[in-house]
Amino acid sequence: MEKKIIPQLTDLIATKEVFWANPNYAQQTVPGEKVIDAEARLKRFAPYIASVFPETKEANGIIESPLVKINHMKRYLENTYNTVIEGRLLLKCDSHLPISGSIKARGGIYEVLKYAESIAIEHKLLKETEDYAKLNDGTFRSLFSQYSIAVGSTGNLGLSIGIISRMLDFQVTVHMSQDAKQWKKDKLTSLGAIVKEYADDYSKAVEAGRQEAEQNANCHFIDDENSEDLFYGYATAALRLEQQLKEQGIVVDSDHPLFVYLPCGVGGGPGGITYGLKLIFGEAVHCFFAEPTHSPCMVLGLMTGKFDQISVQDVGIDNRTEADGLAVGRASKLVCEKMNDLLSGSYTIEDKRLFHLLKAMAETENYYLEPSALAGAYGPIQLSQTPEGQEYLKNHHLEDKMAQAIHIIWATGGSMVPKDMMDEYLTK
Repeated sequence: MEKKIIPQLTDLIATKEVFWANPNYAQQTVPGEKVIDAEARLKRFAPYIASVFPETKEANGIIESPLVKINHMKRYLENTYNTVIEGRLLLKCDSHLPISGSIKARGGIYEVLKYAESIAIEHKLLKETEDYAKLNDGTFRSLFSQYSIAVGSTGNLGLSIGIISRMLDFQVTVHMSQDAKQWKKDKLTSLGAIVKEYADDYSKAVEAGRQEAEQNANCHFIDDENSEDLFYGYATAALRLEQQLKEQGIVVDSDHPLFVYLPCGVGGGPGGITYGLKLIFGEAVHCFFAEPTHSPCMVLGLMTGKFDQISVQDVGIDNRTEADGLAVGRASKLVCEKMNDLLSGSYTIEDKRLFHLLKAMAETENYYLEPSALAGAYGPIQLSQTPEGQEYLKNHHLEDKMAQAIHIIWATGGSMVPKDMMDEYLTK
C-alpha cells in the first residue's frame, strides 16, 4: 500500500492533478435514523418555507434542485479529451437550489431550522404536530431576535445561513476568509448580517467565529468542520435523488452502477451526500471528491491517514484557488472519519481547467456555474483515462458494466453569481 501512495503524494504536494483510489474503501452498512429524522424535520418546515420563500411554493416548500441530462456537455468532454464516457451523464443542479443557490442551502438552512425549532418548542410555542407556517408570526420573530447565530465560511455556507437566519429574525455574524467573494459579503450585509473579514484562510475564520460564539450563551455556532446537523442535512439529498432517478426511469443496481463526482472543501456537503447515497444505494454507488490542486485538504488527510492533523500548508501548498468554496487547508475530522471507508476516491483539478469547463458548460448546456461547481465535471475523464481510475474499475468488476453506468456531476453553486462576475469567469 505504501508504494502506491508515495508517488501520488509527491505529485499532490507538487500541485499536479492526481486521481487517488481509496485503499480503505469497503462496503459498509450506514445507520439511517439521523438522515430520516432530518428529512422529517424539513417536511415539518415545508409550510413555513413555502410561505416566506415564494420560489419554493411550486415544490410545496421542499428545497430541491433539478437533475438534468447534459448530452451536449458529454460530447464536449469526449471530443476535448479524446475519450468515450460510457453510460449517461447528468448534472445535479444544486447550483440552482432555491433560497441561496448552492449546495449549502441543504445543510446550512437545515441546521438553522433545527435550532429555531428547539427554541420554539422549549418556549412552549410550538409542537411538532402543528402547522409550522405559524413561525412567520411576529411572536416567533420577536423570540428569535433574542438569539444569535455565528458561522465561519468561505462564502456559500455563510450566504445560506445569513438568508434563513435573517428571515427568522436571528442576529447573525458571518466570519469570512480572504477567499470569499465580495458580492457574497455585500449580499449578507444588505440582509442585516454582520460580516467579519479575516486576512487569513478559512480555518482562522472558523476559529474566530467559534471563540466569539462561546462568549454568548444565546449564540449558536454552526461549525462547518464538526457539525452533525449540517452533515445529515446534506445527506437528505440522497432520498430526493432516489426519487428523481425513479421518475426518469433510471435504475441503479449492481449492473447499473452510479458514479457521483462531488466538489469538496472542508468536506461536510460532499461527505453528507456520500453518506446518504451509501445509505440508499449501497455498493452500487461510487463517490469521488474533487478538489483544486492548491487546496487538496481532504485527499491529503485521507491519503496520509492523518485526517485533520495535517493541512495543505504543512506540506508547502499555498491554499490559493479561484474556487473559493473549496479554498480550505484542513479537512473536517468528522468527515474524514466517516469517509475513511465509504469514499471510493478523490482527484484534483487545476484552476485553469475549471474555467475551461465553466465556459463549456455555459456554451453547451446554458448552465452558468461558479468555478467550484465545475470540479465534478472532470471526474468521468479522470476515472476513464488515468491508470488509477482504470484499476479502480477493474478491482471492483465494473469494466463490463460501464455501458449501463450513470455519471452525476454535482454542481454546487452558481445561480446567484452577479452577471458581471459571471462574465469575468467566462472571459478567464
